[in-house]
Amino acid sequence: MNRVGLFVGGLCLGFVIVTQSSGEPQMAASRPATTPATASQAPPLQKVDPDAVKALNEMSAYLKSLSSFELTSETSLDLVAADDQKIQLDGVAHYTVRKDPGAFVIDVASDDWNRRYIYNGAQFTLYAPKFGYYATVPAPATIEATVDDVAKRFGISLPLDDLFRWSGPGGARAETLDAGFLVGTAAIGGVPTRHYAFREGDIDWQVWIQQGAQPLPLKLVIVNRRDATDPAYVARLTWTLNPPVTDEDFKFSPPADAKRIRMILEQLGGPS
Repeated sequence: MNRVGLFVGGLCLGFVIVTQSSGEPQMAASRPATTPATASQAPPLQKVDPDAVKALNEMSAYLKSLSSFELTSETSLDLVAADDQKIQLDGVAHYTVRKDPGAFVIDVASDDWNRRYIYNGAQFTLYAPKFGYYATVPAPATIEATVDDVAKRFGISLPLDDLFRWSGPGGARAETLDAGFLVGTAAIGGVPTRHYAFREGDIDWQVWIQQGAQPLPLKLVIVNRRDATDPAYVARLTWTLNPPVTDEDFKFSPPADAKRIRMILEQLGGPS
């Protein structure tokens, strides 16, 4: 599971347009500006409760059973200024996902930031509606491989990418956990859940899993302990299960005035 990717991918990952000497515009994945990483002192590790691992596995198995889903994620992300002051940004992401054959469309929007990610089983497209630019590259044959491929080649961490791993062949992997336990029960939007807390390296994360026959994750919190300010990412999830979808739902038809450019990897200092 990739908690770091999930954390930075929530709202801030974008792309900027750069021009090389040839004058050809290209697309570069941008990274949020960060303060120097400071490792915080970890408290004594707690035992990984087998029941907490079992809850993750049951959630993963249920997500695997879905042939398709739509998901709305209302998110808040802490950005840290140079003086360690936290700035919180809100946004909304909407997902349409089909398992077999694998495909997805993810729309991410905030007040000043908007991206669309499309995977149709053969190609991955990143589209910036406000700029009118898009880039399309060949992609692997599965969702999980595509998520890993675009992260490795272009530095693109898709928002909530762990949902694809949880619902993929590998599922939730207990061996990555340093700690895990049941916090208690809570209602999320009036729905009863069980609240679990986990630790993986320098990332602390929590998940609220719906009780009953549909163990869906309804809320996620991820805290980056590598930064002394402990910035957090929060997502509240609303699900539509097994909606009817067709190939047309995952087809990208660029507007007439949109410009196709190349996607490259660049380490730059903030979202565009």
